Amino acid sequence: MSVTTTKPMLADRILQMQESATIKMSQLARNLSAEGHDVISLSLGEPDFDTPDHIKEAAIQALKDGYTKYTPVPGLMEIREAIKTKFKRDNNLDYNVDQIVVSNGAKQSIANLCLSLLNDGDEVIILAPYWVSYFEIVRLGGGVPVVITAGIEDDFKVSAQQVADAITDKTKLVLFSSPCNPTGSVYTHDELEAIAEVVSKHEKIHIISDEIYEYINFTGKHVSIGSFPSVKDRTITVNGFSKGFAMTGWRLGYIGAPKWIAAACSKIQGQFTSGATAFGQMAGAHALTSDMTPTHKMKEAFLERKKIVQNLLSEIPNFKVNDPKGAFYIFPDISAYFGTSDGDTKIENADDFCNYLLMNAHVAVVTGSAFGADNCFRISYAASEEQLRTAISRIKEAVSKLK
Repeated sequence: MSVTTTKPMLADRILQMQESATIKMSQLARNLSAEGHDVISLSLGEPDFDTPDHIKEAAIQALKDGYTKYTPVPGLMEIREAIKTKFKRDNNLDYNVDQIVVSNGAKQSIANLCLSLLNDGDEVIILAPYWVSYFEIVRLGGGVPVVITAGIEDDFKVSAQQVADAITDKTKLVLFSSPCNPTGSVYTHDELEAIAEVVSKHEKIHIISDEIYEYINFTGKHVSIGSFPSVKDRTITVNGFSKGFAMTGWRLGYIGAPKWIAAACSKIQGQFTSGATAFGQMAGAHALTSDMTPTHKMKEAFLERKKIVQNLLSEIPNFKVNDPKGAFYIFPDISAYFGTSDGDTKIENADDFCNYLLMNAHVAVVTGSAFGADNCFRISYAASEEQLRTAISRIKEAVSKLK
């Protein structure tokens, strides 16, 4: 009697979707650690700081006050009012509370937007290097990612002319982050104004500006593209609490958008998750309107770590390293090592390079191919100075064997 094996009847959308490279590498590092190896993981974009005490205390008080029930889908009025105040205070953005939607993380906010705005075949211009999930979220929404890329020689920043050249009659959105994950690059006022001017000439195109790293900005002043009058009514500003307040596990993000887009996102979210946790929202409202000293201290710590990592990486032969102005990443170009070998492993691309570092240096980093930049890899310096020094020493030793 023969046994018939039936192939799982998975949907095309899941079969075609790529796994998150950052999550995959983090799991590989955990697996290696479980085998007894001393692995240093610099793969996840997660601050190593704990959530500040005054924010945790606000959540505890909210629980005591009975904030344990379902919330309105777009968010409690308390947090939406706080976000409205924050937008005006920090970004010169005028959003009313009915233009603000609170979600279970900025990632859900971006998914809500793509599911709300894209029809099959609509094109989305993505500025690369890009955050790993943009590409797959756009495809999940039926959109066609149109990737335009800048290399390390351009500080990984796409020009307004590149955006203009990529626009077609199918373009629906322009999507990018600043400060940028994975590069740490920050678009200047003039660079954003030039992109805004290009988009303003096309009334059917909207901008999604991911500003989750706003508070980790070493330039002195964050600029929101939605503050330019030419595109203020066609920009959706995405932000959240995970990076600037070390609240990754709280899953709390938000958007400010034209009212009709906010209503659409609320409609989508109402069918998927409904509102974010009540006590978490109260803590988020407190975070935005109370003492920001812990956030500023975290930024100062990240700046010091950046300098350490930048200097140490610059000592490794054939590593090209720029000067990122925000976030907590550095994105070396290691294409000079393509075609080299340690005698056992040949390095053909960034994927090979990162796997080589994991297995030979026991350091977990993320391949640039996941971010649309095949010549690079991403290091997260959201780790202790001791871990960073040790990890880069191991990287230096491992690559010295590549000839």
